[in-house]
Amino acid sequence: MVGSFLTFKSEVWVHSRVMPHFLRGLGTLIAVAGCVATLNAADISFPKAEVLTNKELRLQVTVPTATLARVETSTDLVNWNGFFTIGAGLTTQTDVFAPFAPLRYYRAQQVPAGTLTGDHIQTDAGDLVIHPVRHASFVMTWNGKTIYNDPASPASFTGLPKGDLILVSHSHSDHFDAGQIGLVRATAGVIVAPQAVYNSMTTAMKAVTTVLINGASTNLMGIQIEAVPAYNSYHSPQGSCNGYVVTIGGKRLYMSGDTGAIPETRALQNIDVAFLCVNVPYTMTVAEASDVIRAFRPAIVYPYHFQNQDSTYSNLGSLKTLVGSQYPIEVRLRKWY
Repeated sequence: MVGSFLTFKSEVWVHSRVMPHFLRGLGTLIAVAGCVATLNAADISFPKAEVLTNKELRLQVTVPTATLARVETSTDLVNWNGFFTIGAGLTTQTDVFAPFAPLRYYRAQQVPAGTLTGDHIQTDAGDLVIHPVRHASFVMTWNGKTIYNDPASPASFTGLPKGDLILVSHSHSDHFDAGQIGLVRATAGVIVAPQAVYNSMTTAMKAVTTVLINGASTNLMGIQIEAVPAYNSYHSPQGSCNGYVVTIGGKRLYMSGDTGAIPETRALQNIDVAFLCVNVPYTMTVAEASDVIRAFRPAIVYPYHFQNQDSTYSNLGSLKTLVGSQYPIEVRLRKWY
């Protein structure tokens, strides 16, 4: 069922008077200039849409109890792409790609129970769904496979699917947690880790682990995984920690692990999605991270691992400002804590 529908063109909402021939028979609603329309209380709805001063679009979606909804975007009302999947309640999401698109349409559909919530990335073989958990931990699903990155306490993985592939960046306890790996790993799940992590594993865990040193790569379940350098004075010697460049359905994803503003990251090429650490003193400052982002120019970047040693959080709003709009880089700020 299509629950709701609205359209955005540059800074001007398309007036509903010009829309009915597009919408006839869809059973949808139109929100014009942030005005609210509803079908009925049981339907998915967009109660508010707001164009921000930077031309991003802040979108609210209300989903009924015990329901999951997939929000999609289109530029032509014919071809639709997944944007994000959410659970019941009121969710506010910002479309940071809106300033780069002359025309954006939005709709929502109910999806089956058990569907992983999170952002959607289109690949050559279906959507990749990204679900932030906490700190450096996140989960992705793609093509029937579930991928974990640095699953560690105190993050909660209750209700999430078991991991077919688990990536571990280094041996620090907020990245490598043998107990959590044991809980989230599927029966036939495999692990990729650096040698320093492998050395501290149990015999049983070693049996399902592939060791990658910086510069090495492997292909598991149709997913290409390359270990790349990650280091600074807190993460040494060089080679003991991994970042990863993972190719999934033709999309290249970079997971930084814990690293400083190193030349190897600045030199990365053709990264579609980047997860970049931003905290002090252990990784990068906001200024360093923004400079690195502008150097390798990922299409989408998720700042993560942004809780500082003193329990404050890095200023991600300032990060977005420093990255700027010179290049079409989406800085996606999501809930990690």
